[in-house]
Amino acid sequence: MKTIAQVAAELQGYDPQALSAAAVGEFLARLVEPVTEHEQAGVFDALDRILAQDLVSPISVPPHDNSAMDGYAFHGRQLEAGKALQLEVVGTALAGKAWQGTAGPGQCVKIMTGAIMPAGLDTVVPQEFTQPAGERRIRIAPDMLHPGDNRRLKGEDLREGEPALRRGERLTPAACGLVASLGIASVPVVRRLRVAYFSTGDEVLSLGEAPREGAIYDSNRYTVFGLLKRLGCDIIDLGVVRDDPERLEAAFNRAAGAADAIITSGGVSVGEADYTKAMMKKLGDVAFWKIAMRPGRPMAVGRIGPAALFGLPGNPVAVMVTFLAFVRPALLRMMGCSGTQPPLLKARSEEPIRKKAGRTEYQRGVVSTARDGSLQARTTGNQGSGVLSSMVQANGLIVLHHEQGNVAVGDQIDVMMFEGAM
Repeated sequence: MKTIAQVAAELQGYDPQALSAAAVGEFLARLVEPVTEHEQAGVFDALDRILAQDLVSPISVPPHDNSAMDGYAFHGRQLEAGKALQLEVVGTALAGKAWQGTAGPGQCVKIMTGAIMPAGLDTVVPQEFTQPAGERRIRIAPDMLHPGDNRRLKGEDLREGEPALRRGERLTPAACGLVASLGIASVPVVRRLRVAYFSTGDEVLSLGEAPREGAIYDSNRYTVFGLLKRLGCDIIDLGVVRDDPERLEAAFNRAAGAADAIITSGGVSVGEADYTKAMMKKLGDVAFWKIAMRPGRPMAVGRIGPAALFGLPGNPVAVMVTFLAFVRPALLRMMGCSGTQPPLLKARSEEPIRKKAGRTEYQRGVVSTARDGSLQARTTGNQGSGVLSSMVQANGLIVLHHEQGNVAVGDQIDVMMFEGAM
């Protein structure tokens, strides 16, 4: 594992007091490492797990040439440009078993979707493209199709002996269906990532505690829990830890002994009581950053023992933004996932947005479809880092990049959608 100093030495122009959002992503990609342990999971239990090895197909899919339509199978060499074709129907091929007869020139076989193509036949005319031409005869109008049309070839989806899914792929519902289509009952997956988290601060109340002056109920534990749950992590909730050195040390030690990663919220800003930062320094190899971003400027990263550490700000929106922008990709990398960065979509701004160059801004946005089918986006209004309701109203983040300035109505902007993450 690389130390903070080793990673910092690899990054040109690294400055923890003025770090760009891009530099944060690059730093974390070099700092964290994938877990190596894996286990078998049945298909029903494999959803959203990360594949630990290439999955080689034991069969070809489809296993035979078959019909893509309900219609009539025949040999396509009989088609001639500009000429109609009449064929005698000599049998019926049903899905699930091969038709045992033979069809020669001038003949065809009625066939169902998915049925094995009869020997020697290579083309299917859809039933609706034919006309009756007498008893057990059909007519195909000129130039309706070409040889080979409406035939699915053996192995055109997957070939026996070739990878059907690659190591590092996340097992989506479609991927689970593909696994089952190969007759495979269980797959090797990376073990679930264990993540411990807690909130810090004497001013933070847990649910069930009586209100008191100057105190606020903790929302960060519940948003972080939801974000980790969406990732499929095993979650260790250590609650709220007071600004007390002994309690903080005990919480960090417990987390480091049980988890692959530790997430805290609060206690990393300039001017806050320094118990949390002091304990991080005492127990681990930690860097304290001022990131050129809004919201979420302060952040701590490093390790305590073997566990990766992510010290997030205390403001609720800043917690979610820094998690989505930085922590989620890092955790996905630790999970062995091959795709870690969220895709950015292009949208047109519905309003002017003020922005200073020299920092990355993540503004809460509402993305919708315009009349012409393109994406458009507007902000939710007040972008204060404590306005938690704005994250509920938003369906994505408007990402205004480091060098970007003011945005005019109609300008193209990048958006990071919440779907699947929030």
